[in-house]
Amino acid sequence: MHTGSKIYTRKGDLGLTSLFSGEKVAKDDLRLECYGALDELQAQLGSARPLAKGSELSAILIEIQQDISVACAELASNQEVRARLARHITETDTQRLERCIDTFTSQFALPNHFILPGRTLASAALHVARTVCRRGERHLVAVNRELGGYDEILRYFNRLSDLLFVLAWSVEVMAVVEDAVQEVVSCAAK
Repeated sequence: MHTGSKIYTRKGDLGLTSLFSGEKVAKDDLRLECYGALDELQAQLGSARPLAKGSELSAILIEIQQDISVACAELASNQEVRARLARHITETDTQRLERCIDTFTSQFALPNHFILPGRTLASAALHVARTVCRRGERHLVAVNRELGGYDEILRYFNRLSDLLFVLAWSVEVMAVVEDAVQEVVSCAAK
């Protein structure tokens, strides 16, 4: 259905864009670099979701994607508009990630060696998400150093990269177990 509106506005043709709070900034502004990386992370998690088996993992990823939207809104707002946002990333969100990390590491332990991503598409997608998260975190460090006020968001994304590693590892372990079960079933059927 064509609504008559166009996706292009030509307003950014000279390298400026508007933040959520309305002010114009250069497209290479640190905040844009940061929430651009977080937008990429959100898209990567969207790619991982259909690959992840199990509704628990999918639900975790959806919740993280929602958190990323909240963080991006905070980064795209000046202090006045940010204060009026309906939701912020808080210590409670970071603690939720920590509980999730603890749950998965209690079930699957942690590896004692370097991981070579790629055993499954889901684990590889989660490892890519982890590296994008780390990049976003590096940009966030620069934003926080320059503007201040993003300590909790920084803690959240630091913890999120840990969680994404744990989830990727857990998916790999589950794949190894599944392969072993299939082999036993195959041998028993012969």
